[in-house]
Amino acid sequence: MVELIVLGSGSKGNATLVRSGRGAVLVDAGLSCRQLVARLEAAGQDPARIDAILVTHEHVDHVGGLPVFLKRYPTPVYMTERTAEAAAARVARAPQVVPVVAGEAFDAGPFRVTAVPVPHDAVDPVAYLLERDGVRVGQVTDLGHVTTLVEARFAGCHALVLEANHDRDMLLDGPYPWPTKQRVASRVGHLSNDHAAAALARLVGEETCEVVLAHLSEVNNDPGLAEAAAGAALADRGRRPRVHCARQHAPSRAVRL
Repeated sequence: MVELIVLGSGSKGNATLVRSGRGAVLVDAGLSCRQLVARLEAAGQDPARIDAILVTHEHVDHVGGLPVFLKRYPTPVYMTERTAEAAAARVARAPQVVPVVAGEAFDAGPFRVTAVPVPHDAVDPVAYLLERDGVRVGQVTDLGHVTTLVEARFAGCHALVLEANHDRDMLLDGPYPWPTKQRVASRVGHLSNDHAAAALARLVGEETCEVVLAHLSEVNNDPGLAEAAAGAALADRGRRPRVHCARQHAPSRAVRL
């Protein structure tokens, strides 16, 4: 069995637990160490038994919890070399920083993992595909648009965590300064609900059981809007996976495959 729990997702911090058997990995560690530990323990996961931390990119909402967590729980950290350079101060306590090359598969804990480049305003951002015993789990957040490569790599995952950051009207009418609105909506920013929904119509396959909409803005989005957009797009394609939104302040429900 493979189990996935989004421990928290949003602009204030991101982390996802994926485990199988006695092995477990974290994708990102942007929550505070206190929150990471509390949420891992609530999920029945010993923080000292995390096999690897997979970092998508260097932004603080994805690596902010690393320094204190690594001090308490020395854990190998996997990231691209350019991301490691950008996040050097935050991973200084890692017992091992393992370089990741986009497109090349590697082993981390119980999983075969592939990093896939994504378009985002970071140094060298990636998404991750995790595989074990034929089960495929995708974590795809922080991207301004869905590329052909992302579609090819993540189509038909059994479970997919996909960004649905903002409702376009809420973003345009909201309080952010205009340059920030432009950045968020750009092709190296974040996916809107409509863009995420359109992508899901292409990504979800017969074996897809669960979709978790992630990295929702607390200012520029609403879970009901995100789920409605995704549900409508999937219904049009005759697909019926379970769809729910990850939360910022508490773990999402466990996905078991």
